[in-house]
Amino acid sequence: MKQLIKNITLSLAGISLLAACNKKLDIVPEGAPTTGNFWQTQTDAVAGANAMYSMFDDENFYGRGYWWFINASDDMVTGRVKAEGDNIKNFNSSFIGGSYTEGQWKQRYIVIKRANDVILNVPAIQMDEKLKNRILGEAYFLSGLMYFELAYTYGDARAGVPIVKRDSLTGAKPIPRTANVNMVYDYVEQELKKAASLLPYFNEYGSDDYGRPHKTAAFAFLSKMFLYKKDYANAERYADSVILSGKHKLLDKFEDVFTISNNWTSEYIWSVYSNSKGPGGWGSILPGVMLENKGWGKYNGWGYYMPTKELYDSYEAGDLRREATILKPGDHFTFYGEDRTYASTNSLSGYQFRKYMEPFSYPNGQHLSPNGDHPTTDLNLPLLRYAEVLLIKAEAELQQGKNADKEINLIRHRAGLKDVTNADMTELKKQRRSELAGEWANRHFDMVRWGDAQAAYAKPLHGFDGSVVWPARSFDPAKHNVWPVPRSEVISSGGVVKQNGGWE
Repeated sequence: MKQLIKNITLSLAGISLLAACNKKLDIVPEGAPTTGNFWQTQTDAVAGANAMYSMFDDENFYGRGYWWFINASDDMVTGRVKAEGDNIKNFNSSFIGGSYTEGQWKQRYIVIKRANDVILNVPAIQMDEKLKNRILGEAYFLSGLMYFELAYTYGDARAGVPIVKRDSLTGAKPIPRTANVNMVYDYVEQELKKAASLLPYFNEYGSDDYGRPHKTAAFAFLSKMFLYKKDYANAERYADSVILSGKHKLLDKFEDVFTISNNWTSEYIWSVYSNSKGPGGWGSILPGVMLENKGWGKYNGWGYYMPTKELYDSYEAGDLRREATILKPGDHFTFYGEDRTYASTNSLSGYQFRKYMEPFSYPNGQHLSPNGDHPTTDLNLPLLRYAEVLLIKAEAELQQGKNADKEINLIRHRAGLKDVTNADMTELKKQRRSELAGEWANRHFDMVRWGDAQAAYAKPLHGFDGSVVWPARSFDPAKHNVWPVPRSEVISSGGVVKQNGGWE
């Protein structure tokens, strides 16, 4: 996607899309272009499409902010004291209104607003039809993806999230939440199916457009959405749409997935990506957030999200993924071109995630942001990769009473493990944990949807030396299965947008 982020910056400067009204869910940016002065040419269509991606580089969108929610799982602990993050992990409502998670809702509705603008205005533009279809596919994809993320974060059987209808974008009234989350999932299905019909396959893109949505990414997120909806037949169906496309396969070595040279391999489905190499940096901030605080004097790591002994000990004997995923005291690794022995003066657990360390291995930091206060790298952070699609299919099969050995053994084989026969949900859960630890796959929500969170979180978490580093927590599924709606959204809507029950 070369020049994409640069083009985003230029288009934002030209059409003033960044300043969004914060009082309504049908976010109408101040100074936003009208049909009279924009959406006239192919150049306008491209600029409008590129503007949909600007939120992705915000450190809270797919980085530190949302990761406080993922950090709630038993796989990791807050690496160093951070009161707001600690309260989130402990399901303490005092974090509501804080800085890190408050903007998650609004940022995603900004992307939805920009996607809706594209869908409403681009069809009338006289331009190359192939490019038009691709741009519209991008918009439907990003709309569907944003609603999916909003739905499982904030929605349940009691209430979904507001759906901004494209035929009423100029309405002045706040939009209430849907009656239940399945109504949002139905809308996600509609959006992603439309995206899949319009988007090319990834291999049809030139390198300048790498990072844009593609057909199997839409299928993959449809599959995951149906898994969350517990529609297992459709989850299997759309996983097969990815698998049978012939466009993807597992890399031979697990550790190779998390290397810059393999950003765009057959395992790639969808990632945080930006190649803007200006003073603000590029890509995902998560590797820098997980790096040792102050990076042993070399780089400004932030020292958050450290693995637990529970995670380390959960790996089966001989599993090659454990050492590729986690650094423990005494392990050798390469940092700034030099061999080092891992030790931490910062990590609460004594461990660190190794998955995202490859960008820090090069001399002189050539793959790192020059802005030490924005420690990003040019490693793609996977949001959904092919291995997870295989595990989605396996889970969907097991939930339907089918055999899932084929998919599970593909995952086990790469990990250096022997095949299993008649694998069950216990094996599936173990493979999701071992394969996807420290990734956006989000073990916390896995635990929630399996009904395992309450029992797991009632146990303390331990560090490398066996000491308790996080006490047992009280998790009430009736309340904590969803996160609270940001306080600013409840207040600015005049109470039209209701808070999730128990979080009031």
